[in-house]
Amino acid sequence: MRFLEVFSRAFPLWVSLCSFVALLYPPAFSWFIAAGYVTPGLQIIMLSMGLTLELHDLRKVGKQKHLVLLGVVLQFTVMPGLGYLVARLFGLSDPFAAGLILVCCCPGGTASNVIAYLAKADVPLSVAMTTCSTLMAALLTPSLSALLIGQSVQVDVAELYISTAEVVLVPVILGVALRRYAGQVLAPVLPALPALAVVAIVLIVAGIIGVQQKTILESGALALAAVTFTHGLAFLLAYFVARLCGTSLSVSRTISIEVGMQNSGLGVVLARASFPDPLVAVTPALSAVVHCLYGSGLAALWSRAKTEAAEPPVR
Repeated sequence: MRFLEVFSRAFPLWVSLCSFVALLYPPAFSWFIAAGYVTPGLQIIMLSMGLTLELHDLRKVGKQKHLVLLGVVLQFTVMPGLGYLVARLFGLSDPFAAGLILVCCCPGGTASNVIAYLAKADVPLSVAMTTCSTLMAALLTPSLSALLIGQSVQVDVAELYISTAEVVLVPVILGVALRRYAGQVLAPVLPALPALAVVAIVLIVAGIIGVQQKTILESGALALAAVTFTHGLAFLLAYFVARLCGTSLSVSRTISIEVGMQNSGLGVVLARASFPDPLVAVTPALSAVVHCLYGSGLAALWSRAKTEAAEPPVR
């Protein structure tokens, strides 16, 4: 089990390494997309998340509701706003712009919980925020995406709602129910769930990069720059807004991580399911690599810095 824990913590390394391999040799991962495993893969990730949650985890939301609310509000305002503005600022083509906006409208990803742990931030708060934003995503992600993307690219809005419910809401609720009523039976496999989720995310992201290798190499530099700028600014803004709201260093770092790291796998799935243009999935795939690199860098920095909750916040 120690091996599985170490493997899961190295998530940023695996997603970066495999994405690089996919660029050099697409067939190494493009088979995952060709076989139609993307949606089932993300459903496994969401089911795993649900299985790791217990009712007392959800009760923590009530105890920290003001902090959770702050984080979730920033999640669904700062990120979508940045996605829209950066897409315009960088003059992205319509498919790349739609993909950037879509992934910015997604909830926090499970990888944020891993990064919060490595950064010695507030892990229970990170889990609570991820849980709330994920449950709210069934309504907010398709609504915000449709509003901000507008008519620039063709999108099946009804399918966007249905796909979000299928790959987010249903698997998470099912996982929570299974943990509640069959927890003892499933106990032996629970430690392996984070590693399983890591494998699924890596296959989804590297698969998309492999399929779109030619486009990424030919015209993906601008999209990569836009994604890098968006996530970097999101981490920064979320951190300083949280500090200005009077939160501790630990909480501010947690909110920064949670807002800066999206569920890019969900963005990829929704792009493929709801947009006829396959290029829409490129920016969500790039997002997964970029936010993991940012997150791992911050984790390395913050894990060595002071985290005392008593330290006076910025006013």
